[in-house]
Amino acid sequence: MKTFLLYLGILGVVGFSLSVCLAQYPYDDVYGCEANPTGNPIGGGEGYTDIHTTGDYVVTTFDELLEALGKAQAGEVVFVPDGTEIDLTGHGNITIPGGVTLAGTRGLNGSAGARLYNNPPAYFKGFRTDGENVRLTGLRFDGGYGERRREVWRDTLFSIRHRGAQVDNCEIYNFSAGAIGVGGYATRTHVHHNDFHHIQRDGLGYPVSVGGGDIRVIANKFDYGRHHVASSGIPGCGYEAAWNLIGPNATSTHLDMHGGRDRSDGTDIAGDWMHIHHNTFLSTNRHVGIRGKPSQGAEVHNNWFARSAEESVYATGNTRVYKNIIGPDKTPQATSFKITALGEGNVPVIEPLTDEDRPLWLDN
Repeated sequence: MKTFLLYLGILGVVGFSLSVCLAQYPYDDVYGCEANPTGNPIGGGEGYTDIHTTGDYVVTTFDELLEALGKAQAGEVVFVPDGTEIDLTGHGNITIPGGVTLAGTRGLNGSAGARLYNNPPAYFKGFRTDGENVRLTGLRFDGGYGERRREVWRDTLFSIRHRGAQVDNCEIYNFSAGAIGVGGYATRTHVHHNDFHHIQRDGLGYPVSVGGGDIRVIANKFDYGRHHVASSGIPGCGYEAAWNLIGPNATSTHLDMHGGRDRSDGTDIAGDWMHIHHNTFLSTNRHVGIRGKPSQGAEVHNNWFARSAEESVYATGNTRVYKNIIGPDKTPQATSFKITALGEGNVPVIEPLTDEDRPLWLDN
């Protein structure tokens, strides 16, 4: 039995059990991100409820930020007040200790959140985890370069190398290479209720990238990106993307999983699993690109596509596409299908789904 993960947004938790029974899944008959069961607005900001208003350390300069992060212990908050701007130019690989939260007030009484920024062309590789359960929340991060040209610098924001990290209610923009990078040991990563835009450098441009491990990408806004979510596709990795609003401006496939040909490892493996559901796509670029076969499988359902399901999803096998709606008229997907192989001319081989192909959460 193939098993997949589901974000239990209605309960405010993330479901990590691969065997959880989803027979009573309550969103089988809604499509796209608009139903949003998370209790917070897609993209965060005004109306977001989990906002810090102070912390154990209050910082307004780079030196204060660095000192506070050097002292903070698990469970403590380093707080950047509204209106603060901190120049990170010339700095990088700033470590955040395990269990520490770096917080601002984005969404509180109209607050845009403090701005932490870089001035290009200075090379910038911002923060990295130094333990489990690190959180970034309620801040604006401006990398300084939001164009497509292949410039010499490769800016990134946050390298996640440990379990349980969370990035939420942030505005993250103008990073040339990427924003959030998730390493192989960084399981249970949760990226939710953020606004990502202008992360689109040609050949890179990854708002969220998964080098290994697993990640939940929930209730975010994405626009002006290349691959909004991408993964190396090495064995052991996978991701869920749900309740996201994918804007009209993109330069390539929105949700991506590399395969063995990209890695030149002699396989056709594209990660372990993908679960793509309840997203709204406004761009006509390909929505989901799986450049190989996920070993456990991929499920793509209950999304609102801007183009036909056959045009929206590419894979070379072990992928099921069903119960999506298409275009401004919300036309139901005509035929539920599975992609079983790659055929002549690199065109996916499509077969109708049968009752045996029904996923767990549609079983009675």
